[in-house]
Amino acid sequence: MLRGRAVTLRPATDADVPALAAIRAAPEVRHWWRGGDDLAEAVRADLADGDLTTYAVEHDGRLIGAIQWYAETDPDYRHASLDIFLDPAARGAGLGGDAIRTLVRHLVDEYGHHRFTIDPAAANTAAIRAYAKVGFRPVGIMRRYERGADGRWHDALLMDLLADELAD
Repeated sequence: MLRGRAVTLRPATDADVPALAAIRAAPEVRHWWRGGDDLAEAVRADLADGDLTTYAVEHDGRLIGAIQWYAETDPDYRHASLDIFLDPAARGAGLGGDAIRTLVRHLVDEYGHHRFTIDPAAANTAAIRAYAKVGFRPVGIMRRYERGADGRWHDALLMDLLADELAD
């Protein structure tokens, strides 16, 4: 269990799949986090991915989303990459930032990571603003990075954060 100011992060389990799939099904989340027709299977696949660590994000005892990370293990390029989604009803209260800060501090303290990346869709201005509040900085546009639900390729913004730049 990792405790932030307002959130708790705990390893996500199979018991969380229905709730996480329901959050992923919310139109505001699904737009950015697709996953095919079976969102429960998409969540299960993330939980089963040995290279990915997924935490359930809880606030006031309620599951409000997930945050996950994976590591680039090549010692010459070592860093951790993050991704997060929250229930739209939980947005706007700083809970996503709290979850990110909590996970980053854990990754610095327990794994010695010094650099973090996140790659929101370039059009996801709300996420980009939220990541900037935590200290992430734009690195550059990754052109035609991800195929959208519309079948077209869309740009993403690569952002990074150095451990000593983490904002409170």
